[in-house]
Amino acid sequence: MRQRPTTMLIIVLILLAFSAWINFSESITIINPFNSTTLFQRDVATKLGLDLRGGLQALLEVPEGVTVTSEDLNTTKTILESRVNALGVSEVTMQIAPPRRIVAEFPGIDNPEEVVASVKQTGLLEFVDFGSTPLPDGTVIKTDQGSEGSATPADDTTTPAEERIYHTVMTGTLLQTVNVQPSASGGYEIAFSLKNEGATIFSDYTGANVGKFLAIVLDKKVISAPQIQTQISEGSGVITGSYTAESANAFAVQLRYGSLPVPVEVTESRTVGPTLGAESIRKSVLAGIIGLSVVILFMLFYYRLPGLIADLALLSYALFSMALFKLIPVVLTLPGIAGFILSIGMAVDANILIFERMKEELRSGKPLRQAIDLGWQRAWPSIRDSNLSTLITCLILYIFGSTFGASMVKGFAVTLAIGVLVSLFTAITVTRTYLHTVMDNIKSADHPRWFGL
Repeated sequence: MRQRPTTMLIIVLILLAFSAWINFSESITIINPFNSTTLFQRDVATKLGLDLRGGLQALLEVPEGVTVTSEDLNTTKTILESRVNALGVSEVTMQIAPPRRIVAEFPGIDNPEEVVASVKQTGLLEFVDFGSTPLPDGTVIKTDQGSEGSATPADDTTTPAEERIYHTVMTGTLLQTVNVQPSASGGYEIAFSLKNEGATIFSDYTGANVGKFLAIVLDKKVISAPQIQTQISEGSGVITGSYTAESANAFAVQLRYGSLPVPVEVTESRTVGPTLGAESIRKSVLAGIIGLSVVILFMLFYYRLPGLIADLALLSYALFSMALFKLIPVVLTLPGIAGFILSIGMAVDANILIFERMKEELRSGKPLRQAIDLGWQRAWPSIRDSNLSTLITCLILYIFGSTFGASMVKGFAVTLAIGVLVSLFTAITVTRTYLHTVMDNIKSADHPRWFGL
């Protein structure tokens, strides 16, 4: 009995040290001491949600009349996430709200117009035959891609250019890679490579049309119309133009992640200011400090020495939970913080059940060490069942939040579930270890007031 509490105490102390390291770090790195190689590296900065950090929330909807399947919505969600992540927007949350909506949250952005524009575009890239007559950049044209009938010859000057139907040589689906790189003129350009099929088409077309113009068209709008100088047989090329770093990156994102299977419209959007988020954080922290302080004082006043040990276990629980939130990571929102604060009550509840059972055993004349073990054993069924019912409720809330796009409900369910699991570990291991470590050599009969008897 003496070795087991000592061993468990060492394990708990190691876990506490590791949790404290995570909680007070923005990133962690574990290095192999023998060869100085990095074994593990992770960003553990606290992730804040839209309501705490500020940002943009948008409701995206497939227009009425467009046939949409659940697979279309999932594909659209994946492409949109890739686009906005490539723009540098982190902690993006997108949830499908059947049958035709996607709820999107972009925390911490300072360029909502750029994000919304990237989301709205369908991103259909076409390489279009312009023949010998180029059109200015920005011109909207018609192509035979996705339309019935044959294209009007590019050199047919009898048909007005706004009415002419141009031939699409190939589409962006044949692109292999797209990257932004500095240009020789000091600006930026987009370098691309093609898949094998695209490389063959590109080589054949450029070889047969040297001196003519091949337009790069995005969503039926001319981006650029370079002249073919020579046959391009290596399956790669460069798109040049008056690009800044931002515009080149935005263009590359559109090319890299292709077209959406269905069009989407931003039917509703709202911006949350960082000032409101900062005030929410301040009030949440204050509420947490007040709640934790009241619980600590109550346990200390009512249960005396066991209450002091419970307070230490409660602080350990808080360290473990916050470390998990950062390590997973969990994006914290106001409902998420509420779920964590509620889980503190669950952790205290387990200690109260254990201590009340322990006091009953002490009143019946049991030795303190035996009373600790019996108190825990007899309280465990109640602790298990109450926490299991809470976990089932969290699962239901999470499914509900996922089904209807309610990210706030999901955040509450996730933090509460993690808190409940950590409280179970704390009750089973930490509290019991602390009790044995401190009380195994104390006689309760000599100090009844220490135990609230």
